[in-house]
Amino acid sequence: MSEIKERPILFSAPMVRAILEGRKTVTRRAVKAQPSSRADIGSYGRGQPFIRNADVTKPNPECPYGRPGDRLWVRETFIDLRGTGVEHRPDPNGPLQRYAYAADCRPGSHSDEARKDFGLKYKPSIHMPRAACRILLEVTDVRVERLQDISRADIRAEGLQCPPELASDDVSPNYRDWYPAAWRELWESTGGDWNANPWVWVVDFKRVTP
Repeated sequence: MSEIKERPILFSAPMVRAILEGRKTVTRRAVKAQPSSRADIGSYGRGQPFIRNADVTKPNPECPYGRPGDRLWVRETFIDLRGTGVEHRPDPNGPLQRYAYAADCRPGSHSDEARKDFGLKYKPSIHMPRAACRILLEVTDVRVERLQDISRADIRAEGLQCPPELASDDVSPNYRDWYPAAWRELWESTGGDWNANPWVWVVDFKRVTP
């Protein structure tokens, strides 16, 4: 039996909320070494795709986020409250917690204003240590596809949710158009090139207990 590996993965606050709410069960990340065609995409079996390397002296790169059964620990924007003197008790009957998270503190909310009053500043997700992780994901499947080859159902699984005022009619133009536009906006917000329509790793996951 192969060893289960654990890797970090970055998510924005909106995507963290989507995971916590059970709306996000997949993530797409650009393939670093872009294949020239589908013929360059191989597979060791279900959930274990790789990109064929033109240099036969080098190994074929697999998905950097693992294979089915591996774990991803989520890095998110956070605050380390140790030494601040600020008590943090999400559950009134629960223990004090050392870390607070931007995903729980929407801009303009009472808790966010309180954070500012105490002079607390968020730390970027890239600096979050493993000890602060509260979300652990298990990879259930990995595949490779083009960025724009995505259905509305797939976009919903990415955590995007159409506004209620547009979602009343599944076939209305507003409803149909919202999803591809929202998906493009999300991709470009991360610095991705939509027009290039790159090949992406599609990583399905489920949440497990940290």
